[in-house]
Parts: sequence; structure tokens; C-alpha cells
Amino acid sequence: MSQTPTGTVDDAVAAFSDGSPVLVHDAADREGETDLVYPASAVTPDAVARLRNDAGGLVCVALDSDVADAFDLAYMDEVLDHPASEDQQLGYDERSSFSLTVNHRDTYTGITDDDRALTITELGDAASRVAESTPSGDAAANAPASDGGAVDAAEEFAEQFRAPGHVHLLRAAPNLLDEREGHTELGIALADAADREPAVVVCEMLDDETGGALSPADARAYADRHDLPYVEGADLIERLG
Repeated sequence: MSQTPTGTVDDAVAAFSDGSPVLVHDAADREGETDLVYPASAVTPDAVARLRNDAGGLVCVALDSDVADAFDLAYMDEVLDHPASEDQQLGYDERSSFSLTVNHRDTYTGITDDDRALTITELGDAASRVAESTPSGDAAANAPASDGGAVDAAEEFAEQFRAPGHVHLLRAAPNLLDEREGHTELGIALADAADREPAVVVCEMLDDETGGALSPADARAYADRHDLPYVEGADLIERLG
């Protein structure tokens, strides 16, 4: 496992468990980007400001596949009926993780730091409720047939959120890092290891001078300045995959 001066997987898991952000670099041969990643329920208006000002990329909420299914959230390329959604050709993956964009119904425009923080934290709480009500492992195998819980979750989601909105939702692959190694899956795997809700915020860190992705060296320097863990995706995959 590679080591960096800004931390290890254990540091990242511990920080995430406490609700603190973590910097995650996927891979040089993938997107080659470092994302600032937060547990969704820990996001405050100040955190949204940091995501805007210090990261600068697209503020998204990644959801576990089972949670997305419970909310009846499809992949966006399956929803769009437009030629532009056909024949996706991504240089780094087979498909995009994007689903709907949403605002919480108690927001006004949805774009302010307060509004986005509300939408994000409520998404985290909603994901927690689904996770807590969904049996896993042996309990799932022995659970009775569905009694409409998924429908209820989807209806509750629609009562809380409206689409389109200003927070982009991402669906994690069903088998997480065994199936896909993007920031969506890395974030959800980190949340699972930290015993957090299956909903995380991911936002790309951009270089203000070049407009491109912030280099790993500069991302590590940022992590050092702010006493945040920086981890490589390969290390997360080795430990959590």
C-alpha cells in the first residue's frame, strides 16, 4: 500500500466517522482528480462554501445503490429521451453515475449555501432511514416479501424533494469497488467503513491557475494546511474493496 504524508486509510475512516471531510484521489489513469468528500449529514453552509471556494467542481451527493433503488432514482441517461443521451463515450468509464438533480422542498432558489446544505443534510437523513429499515446479510435472506416499503420510500422522497434542482445525485454501482472505481463508489465505501449514512458529498478540486484538476501534490499540500486526510483511491480499494 502506498503511504502519503497526509494520512492513511485508517486516518480517513476515523475522520469520516467524526463527520470531517477527506481528500480522495481516484487514479492517474482514470479521471486523475482529487475530490473533497463529506458525509452528507455533516454538511453545513460553511462546508458548502468550502466546496465552492476551495474545491470548485460540481457539488454532488452520491447514494448507495440500494438507497437509490428505494427512492426510485434512475440513471439520468435512462431517463432522458434525447439524442444527446445516446452513445455515451467517456474516456474514463463505461457510464456516468448521474441521476436526478434535486432541491429540498423547504428551500427557496436552492442554490444558496444554506439551501444546498439543507438539501444535502436531508438527503443524508433520508438515506439513513432507508438503510436502517433495510435488512442485510442473513436477515435480508430470511426477510418476508416486500410490503411496499420501497414505494413508501419513493413517495416520502418525492414529498421531501423536488426535481430538477441544484444538487446533483449520483448512483453508486451495486457492487461498489468490485464493479466501478469512481469517486461515487470510493465515497460510499468510505462511508460504510466509517459506519456513516450511505450518502456522501463529492466535489472535484480544481486548480485556480490552470482551470484543470488540482494536482495530487497540490491536493496533498491543501490537506496538510487544513489538517485533513488525503488518500489514494488504490489504497481505499485495497483495504475496502
